[in-house]
Amino acid sequence: MKFITLLFATFISLQTFGQEKFPDGTPIPDWFRQNEIVNIETLGGKYKITDHGVANDSTLLQTEKIQAVIDQVSQKGGGVIIVPKGTFLSGSLFFKPKTHLHLEEGAVLKGSDDISHFSIVDTRIEGQSLPYFAALVNADKVDGFTISGKGTINGNGERYWKSFWLRRKVIPKCTNMDELRPRLIFISNSNDVQLSGVHFINSPFWTTHLYRCNNIKLLNLHILAPSAPVKAPSSDAIDIDVCNNVLIKNCYMSVNDDAVAMKGGKGPWADKEPNNGGNTNVIIEDCTYGFCHSVLTFGSESIYNRNIILRRCKVSNASRLLWLKMRPDTPQHYEYILVEDITGNAKSFLYIKPWTQFFDLKGRKDMPLSHSNNVTMRNINFDCDVFFNVNKSDQYQLKDFTFENLNIKTRDAKCEKEIISNFKWEKVKVTH
Repeated sequence: MKFITLLFATFISLQTFGQEKFPDGTPIPDWFRQNEIVNIETLGGKYKITDHGVANDSTLLQTEKIQAVIDQVSQKGGGVIIVPKGTFLSGSLFFKPKTHLHLEEGAVLKGSDDISHFSIVDTRIEGQSLPYFAALVNADKVDGFTISGKGTINGNGERYWKSFWLRRKVIPKCTNMDELRPRLIFISNSNDVQLSGVHFINSPFWTTHLYRCNNIKLLNLHILAPSAPVKAPSSDAIDIDVCNNVLIKNCYMSVNDDAVAMKGGKGPWADKEPNNGGNTNVIIEDCTYGFCHSVLTFGSESIYNRNIILRRCKVSNASRLLWLKMRPDTPQHYEYILVEDITGNAKSFLYIKPWTQFFDLKGRKDMPLSHSNNVTMRNINFDCDVFFNVNKSDQYQLKDFTFENLNIKTRDAKCEKEIISNFKWEKVKVTH
């Protein structure tokens, strides 16, 4: 009888999920519910790096030897590169088609703190396609790529962070890229990718960067970069850049920048550049957030985003819950955004203002007009310093926002509703 009851409940649950829709009304595919962790036994042969001349030595750079294992596995038709318990120091590594990375419990793949150990390649960073340093782990055109296990990928970023802040003291207007430093993970032009279970920590720059990818799942990850005693600048947990169908589930994120950021391009003609593009169908659910500049951010290099859902998450000590970076030198359109079933606290609940850092119209005479519409925030119990941290601007238009079933405790309860056209409120309680 219990089995029949469970079966019926499962059937009802499946039916209910099948009826779920993205904010624009299109059905959410069943793919988003299928989140089983990859079984490495199904991925081909297993190749433990210590069986191929790689030593367990945290001080010995072994980039070439580890890369040789990856290349060998690729030449044999694919398989899993296994990092066993121990610490292994490396520069940039490049995974090939049908190769996978698995880190056993206690395993640490540690990035070098010498930038010369990272290759300069044609890559994508901060909304631009240009030569820059490869990440520690790179996978380009590697469909089906997986990173799995209970181990750690450690960017070893402290030396880079200290150098960045010293440069800022001497050259206050230096950009994020002026201090040469690698990302932790960069996956590009790949489909059906899964990252699961691993700890991604101490990235020198962005932690996980996905570019031009489809059908990506990030499951049960622990992503951490410190805000003290040395701040880890620009250590975004997850940057989604021109991607479709992304699931981020059961992850912990605490970084000294944005936790999840939608990217896609920047500049006055960014929407005409073929390497740029939008992000569609992204679900972030059942995650936990520690300190971060924002739980969910659109920008600062982003042109189009549609059907982005943040739900069932717990937030502690964030600076912002939802941040729309409206960049005056870039045409942007952020639409059909849903934030629901959130608990916790942040300095600001909703934050929308012109974002002018490194502003450059590059000779364009007019300022591109940007838009954000169909944004819903509902079923949220939250503490914040500022509830409605939104500025009016001729640079952007905001319309069709909905606040529903909100229980907000805040020091600043003011809300200039007229800034947003067709701003709907239902069961909103805001108290001091």
